Order: sequence, then C-alpha cells, then structure tokens
Amino acid sequence: MREKTKKATFNLHADVLIALDEMMAHGIAPSKNALVERALTKELNELRKRVRKELWQTAARDALLLKDIEEVEAEFQAADSETARRIG
Repeated sequence: MREKTKKATFNLHADVLIALDEMMAHGIAPSKNALVERALTKELNELRKRVRKELWQTAARDALLLKDIEEVEAEFQAADSETARRIG
C-alpha cells in the first residue's frame, strides 16, 4: 500500500526549476514530485546525521556521562575478562 501524500507548495529559484526540467528530460525520475522527494529525503538524512554527530560531540565533553561510562566499564571488566579467557 502506498503512503498517503500531502500537497505542499514551495517557491524555488528559476535555475533550480530549469535544472529539474532538464533532469526530467533525461528520465532521471518518474516525476518531478518523486525527484524532489528523493532529494529532500537525502538532505534530511544528512541533517539528521549532523545533529546526531553534534549530540555525540557534546556528550563526549559531558563529565557526568564520561564518569558513568567509566563506572559501567569497571563493573563489567571482570565479566569481560572471564569471557575473553573462554574465547581464547
């Protein structure tokens, strides 16, 4: 079953619309809507990655989080060592 779509209106620069028409002439996508949706999806995914990266960078400077990680690692060190001996 196809997802429902919703009409949206955007203003784009004329050169973008010309490029869109040129790509459509090459059969690059089944429709302008499909190409625009694909481009927006790709851009939104990149933006999400950037936001996640920024969050991880912030977390890497968070003293409380780093302390929690150290404590968890210390608590699991014995279990990890035992498992490593069984594998090796």
